[in-house]
Amino acid sequence: MYVSGRGTSGFGTILPAISEWKRNIQIDELNIECAATSPSSAKALLKKSKELSELTKINLDLSIYPKGNNINIESYKDALKKIRSPACAIIVVPDHLHYSVTKDCLEAGLHCLVVKPLTPTYAESKDLSQIAKKKGLYGVVEFHKRWDKSNLILRDKILSGEIGDPLYSIVEYSQRKSVPTLFFQKWAAETNILQYLGIHYIDLMRFISNATPTRVMASGQKVFLAKKKIDTYDSIQCVIEWELPNKKVFNQVIVTNWIDAETSSAMSNQRIKVIGTDGRYEADQKNRGITFNTDQVGIEHINPDFCIPIKDSDGVTKWQGYGIDSVATFLNDVLDIETGQSSIDKLSLTRPTFKESLISSAVIESANQSLESNGDWKIIKLTQEDL
Repeated sequence: MYVSGRGTSGFGTILPAISEWKRNIQIDELNIECAATSPSSAKALLKKSKELSELTKINLDLSIYPKGNNINIESYKDALKKIRSPACAIIVVPDHLHYSVTKDCLEAGLHCLVVKPLTPTYAESKDLSQIAKKKGLYGVVEFHKRWDKSNLILRDKILSGEIGDPLYSIVEYSQRKSVPTLFFQKWAAETNILQYLGIHYIDLMRFISNATPTRVMASGQKVFLAKKKIDTYDSIQCVIEWELPNKKVFNQVIVTNWIDAETSSAMSNQRIKVIGTDGRYEADQKNRGITFNTDQVGIEHINPDFCIPIKDSDGVTKWQGYGIDSVATFLNDVLDIETGQSSIDKLSLTRPTFKESLISSAVIESANQSLESNGDWKIIKLTQEDL
């Protein structure tokens, strides 16, 4: 769904981002190897890519896996055999497969972009970070909220001191029931809504405040999805304690669910507040000022800032938004590294690298432990080297 929009009328985010990146660079050859697990998924992907190319007038030159008519859950390994340097991988698989697939891609010598979370555990994330460092490879996580101008404004307000000392932050983030019951039904029980979705705002808090998480508590409810025989939480409420560089402490409350009604006016309902000693910042990141109402669908809140196709004055469809920017930035970074225009060390100062993502993975692991122990506070164990 995220790669090409399968099951929707759209084209997802990854393929449009690659398309827009290709439009804006000068490169002689660009080969894209795209791996699924079943022939039907691969063919659907190819169909979507051709439709996308017709819209954008950008040829993606896509090769698909698995070949033939049999399911192959490791078809990506066949794709890896076809790759030649310089190259990179964009890894969009269920949470519990992030570690194994990413490790194989690193071992094949590929710079990697991984959808969040990097892994559900600190140890796995640490291992991937060390492998990338040892091999001199660029590894980052697709934390696209770092590119959202709404959050960049918030970062400026915090780091400039205009809000004063942060006291607390409240995040509400939820999605429609179809996400766990339809799109991710096969693996929803392997993750939870905080790990899959809420982690965006864990990484974001680190990015906008430079704070370090010290402890976490979480509790959740299993009602609706349990009736659907999906063993995961409907909703999770999480409290994270953060320590600023000046040693002052504040709390972040994240309330998440993925059982919103299908009639919700947007796929994602998201809001953030940060309250400090000198002011507050509030952002409704669902209602961004555009309301669309039709007989067929009803009321929709369109997010013009994430990933949206817009025809320019010449009638050419181009994708725009922070979802596009996140992926395109990775591809530009890889190109700059390979051409000597930049370095991994330099980029690591500002990007959500594997090392930086140790923080969010550690929080998630501790939050999951708290869920299993009736909401007890859990200390987040990070070393000075991790920071």
